[in-house]
Amino acid sequence: MQVLLTWPALLWLAWWLGERAQAWGLPRVSVYVAVGLLASVVAPSPAWVDGTVLALLAQLALALVLFELGGRIRLAWLRANPWVAAAAVVQGLAMWGAVAALGAWLGWPPAQRWLLAAVAVAAAPASLLRVVSDVRAGGQVTERALHQAAIQSALAVVLVKAVTAYWFVSAGDGLQALLASGYALVASVGLGVALAVLLGPLMRGVHGVGAAASTAGYALALLWLTVVADALKLSPLLAALSLGVVLRARLTVMPPVQRDFGVLGWVLGVFVFVYVGSRTAWPALAQAEVWWVAALVLGVRLLVPVACNMAVAWPSGTTVRKGALVGVALWPMSVLTLLLLERSVALGVVPAAAVLQQLAAALLLAELLGPVLTQWALRWARETAHSSPTRRE
Repeated sequence: MQVLLTWPALLWLAWWLGERAQAWGLPRVSVYVAVGLLASVVAPSPAWVDGTVLALLAQLALALVLFELGGRIRLAWLRANPWVAAAAVVQGLAMWGAVAALGAWLGWPPAQRWLLAAVAVAAAPASLLRVVSDVRAGGQVTERALHQAAIQSALAVVLVKAVTAYWFVSAGDGLQALLASGYALVASVGLGVALAVLLGPLMRGVHGVGAAASTAGYALALLWLTVVADALKLSPLLAALSLGVVLRARLTVMPPVQRDFGVLGWVLGVFVFVYVGSRTAWPALAQAEVWWVAALVLGVRLLVPVACNMAVAWPSGTTVRKGALVGVALWPMSVLTLLLLERSVALGVVPAAAVLQQLAAALLLAELLGPVLTQWALRWARETAHSSPTRRE
């Protein structure tokens, strides 16, 4: 009964404190996670639903984000300026290799260190979009960070599926390896593309609807997509991202659609970040190795993207300074990392539980401090609504 009464109150408290923090210039999402830490102590699991329902709600919340992010991807721009996509792929693979090498140095088994490295590649699209929306950012750094976050998120899913397949093969289950990797990737993208092909004409056929009605239509489609993908053991997140990208490419997204999915997106956003904070493994934080992992992983996540984006700054048409700020803006890791690991645990990938414990401190620091760093990078780039004017670079 205590938990039943506490969790709704904590969600309201997270919203209220987030609004106060926004007025003080702090990112809302950092406050939501901080309240989630409180939830992990006073109300670790809501009594009216089980963990499966909570995880599904979290996947739906992130699916909304990835759909919106996919809708902002301009494939024509990426084709005209391939350096942006190349930097995202190179830095993702470099982070994967660097973290895997560190895991080998620490003596971890292959599957464990490769899985840790794979989820370390994941960006934080929910945090990034929330911060961009809060400060009304727009410009080179903002767009490059959003595009690279989408590419890194997709790459992380692919790497996690590859490591999952390796683990099942090592365990002698070749069929499960095929289902968890090739089938899951192809079918997830195929499901998103098929829904985009079907949904576009249907939404075009709805005349005279306002922003709220149009938003509801896409939200209900994403609810169906999330439930079906989860039931088929696919990746709802990759399917949602594919749906958004294809709809944008086919120019079928119906304007106007409410930014951040309106009130629904806001409520689910509060929930998902409180959920992330509530999943903090406090016993793991007492282990020194967990903090070493946090320092190594977060150090790699900062240095590699900054170096890669600085290296391609001039050929990609921006300054070295702005290239560095793109790398800084990509530092957070959060919801996607957590959900990828929880999904792996649910599929029976044994090393995923250990990796989830090892990343406890990294997730905590990245979620509390990451949005602050992203907001700082966007403001330093003079791309926020409150930035002072500066010369064009």
